Parts: sequence; structure tokens; C-alpha cells
Amino acid sequence: MSEQPIIIKRRKKAGRGHHGGAWKIAFADFMTALMALFLVLWVLSNAGKGDKEAIAQYFSTPLLIALSHGDRNSASTSAIPGGGTEARQPDAEAPRKPRRQSRLSNEERRHLQALKQRLEDAVERDPKLRELKQQIAIELSPEGLRVQLLDTDKRPMFELGSARVAPYMSQLLRTFAPVLNELRNQIQISGHTDSHPYPGGEATYSNWDLSADRAKASRQELVAGGLDPGKLLRVSGMSDRIRFPGAGPYDAVNRRIEIIVLDSQVAARILSQEEFGTQGD
Repeated sequence: MSEQPIIIKRRKKAGRGHHGGAWKIAFADFMTALMALFLVLWVLSNAGKGDKEAIAQYFSTPLLIALSHGDRNSASTSAIPGGGTEARQPDAEAPRKPRRQSRLSNEERRHLQALKQRLEDAVERDPKLRELKQQIAIELSPEGLRVQLLDTDKRPMFELGSARVAPYMSQLLRTFAPVLNELRNQIQISGHTDSHPYPGGEATYSNWDLSADRAKASRQELVAGGLDPGKLLRVSGMSDRIRFPGAGPYDAVNRRIEIIVLDSQVAARILSQEEFGTQGD
């Protein structure tokens, strides 16, 4: 009997299959979400009370309103859709009213324009004053009618470093006085100097004192010429703080007297101190 060969079948062990990179994507998403969470917590810990309220309001806003950039009844320019103004106002403070820009009414403009013409005519009629035309600037402004009497090195309107009025300046002011009486508008006078300092410095007599004294001297000349003292609302010295447009700090044109026939609304705001604004309640 022949021996039957024994056949041993050996199966080859296949290597374990590769699981792929799906777990890496899931892990990356988890880490991203975790970092986002820490970032949100860090932002919230450093946010102010108003920002937190705005964020809370955002999440409490219905999705439809948020997607349409907020309810128009409470909408604002906030970067957060749906946010209102209360959350961004410190302590829910009401916004201040904007200051009104002064604008002359048509009737006021006509009256002041007519006054401007009468002042120019008064200068033109007097041969001596006609020589001062280049030193007189009259123009309408948002405050009313501005009359500027300008100095020159050749023909100063005051003695050097003094409030003593030159004769032609006195004549000019006294000529203007009755014309200024024609309107009921109130008047303010301000004196201005150049930037040349006094030897003693600001602690002694300075450009502040000089500008104020020149404004007061101009007031006296106007009253002597017949100006109703009750029309004067403010007389002030501005030193060299407001230069004449386009002038250098030491130019003679900075030495000037400015008379403003005030618009009635501007005068009312000065009297009520509204020109200085008010703090929110």
C-alpha cells in the first residue's frame, strides 16, 4: 500500500487593513472647536459690560431679524445685527443733542446786508475815511455781520503797545456808531494783537491786557459817537490766539478790532449760555 502524501495548506496571513485618516479629521475638528471655545471665553473675560449686553442681545434676537440686519425700530450701526443703541451707550446714557449750526434767516440776511451797504457808504462819503478802505473788512458770517478794522505798519489804529486810539480810528468808530444803532441787533467787540511779546512776560501786562484794553477803548469811542450802550453784549480781548486768515504770527493785520452785529438767534444763545453746550442729565 502506497503512502498518500500529506498536503499541508498554509494560508498566507494578510496584513491588517489601513484604517484611513478619518479619525484625524475628527480630531482636528475637535481641537478647532476647543480653541474656539477658549477664544470665546477669553474674549468674554476681557469684554466690557456694554459689549456683553450687546452679545446677549444678539443671541436673544430671532434669527429672521438678525439675518435682515436687525429690527429697524431698534437698529443701529452696530456690527452685531439686531443690536440697539442702549447696549453701546455708557450706563445707557441718552445721546447728546447735536449743536445747531447757526444760519442766518433770509430776513436777517437782508437787514445785515443793508447795514453792510450803509457802513460802506458812510466810509465812501468821508474823504478822510475813504483812505482807510483797505483797512476795513465787512462781511456776513454765520454769527451776523462782521466788521474788522485792521492795523498796518504805516497807519496803525492805536499807538504802539498802547490802547490809545489814533485820531482816524476814533473818527471811523464814531461814524459807525449811529449806523449800528439802526438795527436792534446786539453787538460784541473783540480786540486782537500780534504775537510780539511784552518784555515782562505773561505774568505782567501782556497781549491779553492790551487786546482787552483796545476793545474797551473802541467801545468808549462807539458810545461817544452815539451807540446805544444797551446794544453791547460782550467786550473781550483775544490776545494773539486768533490770527487773521493767512497772516503770520507777527503780521500787522493781526492787530485788529472786530465788531460783530450779532444774529438774533446767536445773541439769544450767548445770553442763555447755550453756546457752551450742556452735559447730559
